[in-house]
Amino acid sequence: MALQTILLGLDPGLQRTGWGVIACEGARISWIAHGVIAPPPKLALPERLGLLASGLIDVLEFYNPTEAAVEEVFMAKNAQSALLLGHARGAALSILARHQVHVSEYATRHIKKALVGTGGAEKDQVAFMVRRLLPQSGTVSADAADALAAAICHAAERRSNPRLMAVKA
Repeated sequence: MALQTILLGLDPGLQRTGWGVIACEGARISWIAHGVIAPPPKLALPERLGLLASGLIDVLEFYNPTEAAVEEVFMAKNAQSALLLGHARGAALSILARHQVHVSEYATRHIKKALVGTGGAEKDQVAFMVRRLLPQSGTVSADAADALAAAICHAAERRSNPRLMAVKA
């Protein structure tokens, strides 16, 4: 019997960071939890990053994942938006490293293709597939759906890539 692995998916953002936790046992995946960390937008950048980090620490300490799938930065048209997203990703990656969680990063198009079959899928198509694959998840916001999609993508990658299966936390 395959061992159960707890996977965390993250869709980092400074305004809303989606997270989703799934269990992976061989080819079987099951939903554990999902949510969104949303610091108040009127706070200064350092305080928002601090709340993002604190919320992520709470998730890590409660669910104790050994691996994480993080959505990579997309090329934003607005340089300021891309910079702010980079701050949020950096805070998240730093917290994951401090908690010794193995991180795999995936391009948004790769995640969409893994779930929907096309890298150009719309957000509602991704959310639909997340609900189909994890029916116990119920209603899922777009940010949490993207995070769960990253975790599902990583679970599929683990099955096809023996090096990922050998990861030890």
